Amino acid sequence: MSTPPVIIQGGMGVAVSGWDLARAVSRAGQLGVVSGTALDVVLAHRLQLGDPTGEILWAMMHFPVQAVTAHVLRTFFVPGGKPDAAPFAGVPMYTAAPTQRRQELAVVAGFVEVFLAKQGHDGPVGINFLEKIQLPTPATLYGALLAAVDYVLVGAGIPRDVPGLLDALCNHETVSLPLHVTGATEADRFEVRFDPREVLAQLPPPLKRPRFLAIVASATLAASLARHGGRIDGFVVEGPSAGGHNAPPRGPLALNEDGEPVYGPRDVVDLARFRALGLPFWLGGTFASPERVREARVAGAAGVQVGTIFAFCKESGVDPALKERVLERARSGGGRVFTDPFASPTGFPFKVLRLEGTLSEPAVYETRERLCDLGYLRELYRRPDGTVGYRCPGEPIEDYLRKGGRIEDTQGRKCICNGLLATVGLGQRRKAGPEPPIVTSGDDLSGVARLLEGGKTSYSAADVVAHLTNPTSA
Repeated sequence: MSTPPVIIQGGMGVAVSGWDLARAVSRAGQLGVVSGTALDVVLAHRLQLGDPTGEILWAMMHFPVQAVTAHVLRTFFVPGGKPDAAPFAGVPMYTAAPTQRRQELAVVAGFVEVFLAKQGHDGPVGINFLEKIQLPTPATLYGALLAAVDYVLVGAGIPRDVPGLLDALCNHETVSLPLHVTGATEADRFEVRFDPREVLAQLPPPLKRPRFLAIVASATLAASLARHGGRIDGFVVEGPSAGGHNAPPRGPLALNEDGEPVYGPRDVVDLARFRALGLPFWLGGTFASPERVREARVAGAAGVQVGTIFAFCKESGVDPALKERVLERARSGGGRVFTDPFASPTGFPFKVLRLEGTLSEPAVYETRERLCDLGYLRELYRRPDGTVGYRCPGEPIEDYLRKGGRIEDTQGRKCICNGLLATVGLGQRRKAGPEPPIVTSGDDLSGVARLLEGGKTSYSAADVVAHLTNPTSA
């Protein structure tokens, strides 16, 4: 696609934006995006369910080194699928010094997701990463590049290192991504290293460099990245009404009477400054209507990024039973979305849809055993001996405190990693029962309700695209 898309489908959750959804959006002529979060565990769990459609195995046959995929299959594939009540075989948590096998799993996972999303059409496909999740990014990104991903989008932090990472990985060069480590000194250098030559026996020609879109919440950050962040091809400007993680309000944290963060005038985006940068930008957060798409374009945006309305369409990865409950809430005009300032271990506000039987309920949260066995949102910290340690406010409190964490940081923290996997039917089975899900959504479910008018019980990704790009409605 030579011209920028009008609609960017958000890269949501863990496998909510899977290849089915991205493929459907791209086939409809807009930018389909797969979520890059925890793709390695997603692949491992899908293989243990037996890959009933055979698509994963077919995609793995196209990976350039079959010895690598053969090891992944020997480790995780269960023909016919594991028993429903049996736990998933664990995947070792990523560290700053990952094993080669751990890196290979991430590369294959990135490849499979993008490869499958690109089948059956000639439209663009993107992949979305959270900057706060650094350790698996180089390897997962390389896998996506091997599958010829067209766009890379990164938010939830300052993605200053991503353009250089793209440049190097497209040339199959060894990369070192600097890590955010609490307590690090100026003399410390903490990084995660990835060498493509350790995965591929023979390096292919240089890869096509995808377009890079930084997801930001302020014009100041965008201007800084445009000046000093390497080649950036545009921005997605996310407001605080978008789902998932939100940027914290500027200034001291203040909560309203419901306990949600208060956003003020300093959080209003200066669109004139974005226009002055001369790069395309898209607006995200409550833009799921043709009227708002038109409003964004009149304001100078190339288009909009939309998540929530896609999250509950037929092709999304949300567990069908959960999806039906959300759709019923939307049909009836219900569905309360709470911007929880404490849920995420990252410390960023996180949107949680209040739904019975999920981690949004205090009783469900309080009865779940605290543990951290996936580790994507762990905080890296400097130990007294100068090495890297790992801690999570969602792990057992005594463990977190022993590692130097503060008791106040544990209050209300939820296991987003396990909860989001459960939301897409890939949650771990525990002795006490399956992991409870956590459902995230943008503030506004009216776009979902609008597509259910006339007694409809579901809708497709193509329906969403047609609705948002309908000139007679805008």
